[in-house]
Amino acid sequence: THNVALATPIAEYVVCLSPDGGVLSTGSLSSALAKDKKLSAQVAEESKQLEEADQEITEPKPDIAAQNSDGKLVVAEEISVGHVGWTPLGLIVFWAVYFGAMFLSRLAITTESWVLALWARQYEIHMGDPSEVSVSRYLSVYVAIFVFSLITSAISFTVFFFGTIRASRVIHKTLIETLLRSTLRWLDKTPSSRIITRCTQDIAAIDGNVVAFFNNLVYITCEIVLKLGSVIILSPIFALPGILMGVVGGWLGHLYMKAQLSVKRELSNAKSPVLGHIGAAIAGLISIRAYGSEEAFRQESFARINRFARAQRTFWDLNRWISVRGELLAGSFSTALSAYLVYWQRSDASSTGFSLTMAVGFSSMVLIFVRNFNDFEVQGNSLERIQQYLDIEQEPKPTPEGVPPASWPASGDLRVENLSARYSADGPKVLVDISFHVKSGERVGIVGRTGSGKSSLTLALLRCILTEGAVYYDGLATDKINLDVLRSHITIIPQVPEMLSGTLRENIDPFSQYEDAVLNDALRSAGLFSLQSETDEGRLTLDSDVSSGGSNLSVGQRQIIALARAIVRQSKLLILDEATSAIDYETDSIIQESLRKEVAKDVTLLTVAHRLQTVMDSDKIMVLDAGRIVEFGKPTELLDNEKSFLRSLVDASGDKEKLYAMAAGDGSL
Repeated sequence: THNVALATPIAEYVVCLSPDGGVLSTGSLSSALAKDKKLSAQVAEESKQLEEADQEITEPKPDIAAQNSDGKLVVAEEISVGHVGWTPLGLIVFWAVYFGAMFLSRLAITTESWVLALWARQYEIHMGDPSEVSVSRYLSVYVAIFVFSLITSAISFTVFFFGTIRASRVIHKTLIETLLRSTLRWLDKTPSSRIITRCTQDIAAIDGNVVAFFNNLVYITCEIVLKLGSVIILSPIFALPGILMGVVGGWLGHLYMKAQLSVKRELSNAKSPVLGHIGAAIAGLISIRAYGSEEAFRQESFARINRFARAQRTFWDLNRWISVRGELLAGSFSTALSAYLVYWQRSDASSTGFSLTMAVGFSSMVLIFVRNFNDFEVQGNSLERIQQYLDIEQEPKPTPEGVPPASWPASGDLRVENLSARYSADGPKVLVDISFHVKSGERVGIVGRTGSGKSSLTLALLRCILTEGAVYYDGLATDKINLDVLRSHITIIPQVPEMLSGTLRENIDPFSQYEDAVLNDALRSAGLFSLQSETDEGRLTLDSDVSSGGSNLSVGQRQIIALARAIVRQSKLLILDEATSAIDYETDSIIQESLRKEVAKDVTLLTVAHRLQTVMDSDKIMVLDAGRIVEFGKPTELLDNEKSFLRSLVDASGDKEKLYAMAAGDGSL
């Protein structure tokens, strides 16, 4: 802990660490304080600050009546029923050319077999003098048909190849754009593992399996039509058995697909929890080991893997079920036709051979068609799942009318009129008719009990939640400005800043817009060099590596880096949302001093805080309660009012005199 005084009553053994990771002292608390004068002074300071816990008001109990299914933090994953709809496939104009070329190429291949049968028949007719058969004529016809089949196949493949690549790019681009424009509410209630599955597994299925099975399906359909047509032409009596076989095969396929689709959907939905659990275990590995919860996580992992394995095993069992019945049906048809051609129909050997070749091909193709159609529809489930994510809640798209003048914003003037906000369309209002005006360069502290709407106000200013009313930033209504422009001109430092995997330079300046000198000045202004010296072995530089999420940095270091980002961006409106609530008092003092001295005077600063010393020297203080403004004005004016909510908080604190002095401008941290 960074709050030694808080741990004093329960600590029996103390280990004091130095900034470079070494051990300064160990033993009892008194012996550790005796060896480290700096730590001793810090404990004395923190003991005074402990009394400020009275300023923290517990969160009110939630309204049970307001709780319903729409308020779930994580919604159940969508599972469609029945057959996969054709709408997700879209309208692809190249299908006509592709299908026509494919049909002609398969017709040419079938014609090749017929030409060979016709050629062989000529030798039966001219058995006495085979030289009368014109080899060159039949060979020329065969070669011509072969070349024609090559050309049509090449056309079909080329159109299909480039068309599917274009379709895959469009689907992937649309999915990513949709996810990036999704609302904050949707992201809160959708686990990241589901989003990752859509962008990886489902996209891979579209790029590979869906395309392959669709191509096979068109190919097999052409083969079935041509082969059955050839059999019927040569043996019309088998028209009814051929149609009957197709009907029975279709019926078996219907039973197969009806079961297989549900199993595939369950398989897809069972995979996300496995990935999510593994990701959560890796992210929280330290806590899992610290609390000895390895066995609980292992059992939960087994349960999720078992659910996935059951669906996987059922998936392949159904595949074997249709294979056995399909092969039995195909064998019966081929056997019946062979017996008829040999024993009942009087025909020459070439025609019989051609008919049997077509019949065997047709009977085997029926099973392949059923399986490919099922596989195509099963894999098409990925299209359906992606389509579900193309219809999610969306933020407004940028428009030409939403681009403000190039000089905007020239100041940090902020005016709010009758602002109300809610997290969902059917949810309760978290802000109710809020109105206030902050002049450019003013520093406003925002306080209130937990759940009063402090963080909701910051989200409403950024239009991250649904809002009503008007917000004017430097004279322009924010609801008329494109979201990307608005948010790029407002900087917010949250309680836990996000860090990207890479170098410190890439985290401060991700688009490489500034020189190193500017970035180092920003880090110096933010107070980083006040926490470390040139001789520190583990000191941070622009080339220091930052792990994903900033896991290798302390909370204080992350806050200072976030402040450096704000200094570099030079936004006219800077929002601190509980930015220093989770860091030690020394780091908090450094950050507050940097805000007072290094942030430009024309920058409007909104500070959401629980610690009164963080906001008492602000130009104005806003007190929120239940989404409404209880009071708003200068600290001195609010403290002069005996019934003021702010005064009651200050009087109950342990630093009453110091807070009054800060409000009057005579004190400092």
